[in-house]
Amino acid sequence: DRVAARFHLDAPGWYARPDDVPHLSAVADAVWNSRVLHVRYRRWRAPSEVERTLRPYGLVLKAGRWYVVAAATESGGPPRTYRVDQILRLESAQEEFSVPSGFDLAAYWESYQEAFHARLQQGEAVVRLAPHAVPRLSGPAARAAEATGRTEPGGDGWVRAVLPIESVDHAHDEFLRLGADIEVLQPPELRARLAATAEQLHRRYS
Repeated sequence: DRVAARFHLDAPGWYARPDDVPHLSAVADAVWNSRVLHVRYRRWRAPSEVERTLRPYGLVLKAGRWYVVAAATESGGPPRTYRVDQILRLESAQEEFSVPSGFDLAAYWESYQEAFHARLQQGEAVVRLAPHAVPRLSGPAARAAEATGRTEPGGDGWVRAVLPIESVDHAHDEFLRLGADIEVLQPPELRARLAATAEQLHRRYS
């Protein structure tokens, strides 16, 4: 009560609707008391709904979304990450378990995020960026710009960098946010897509 009176955590963004997580309290209780969970879980690949028996090691709140890091007894493998809002049904067992002595939740999450971003980044784009566009980048693109960016000669402050991209479609939408403060040099298909969009915008507003 004393902590709650002085600290208020409001994780979701201003324009994001919070996830519906009816099983969050039960998952948190199982994490805290090291109890096994039987869940029905919805995932993105077929079969879309699966039964799992989980040993929940920890909870993570990322950008307003709750995740439970747990080892599934069916696989017998290392822990995996499950979205709490995708748990359709939950039953807490009386069976208890012990978290492996070498498990570090923060270290696991950092490694998981690195692997997640590595799977997403399927290509690269060579770009030119205006000086005030560089701080507007975030995530892997920001780190890549810092690592590969080179200020071009001429004194205008533009930077040439190699940025990771998920796909041409995704990069097209992301780079449009920067307007005229970015020029894509490679790959040709992304440059052509942005040029076509710019031409359509020109015709619409002229």
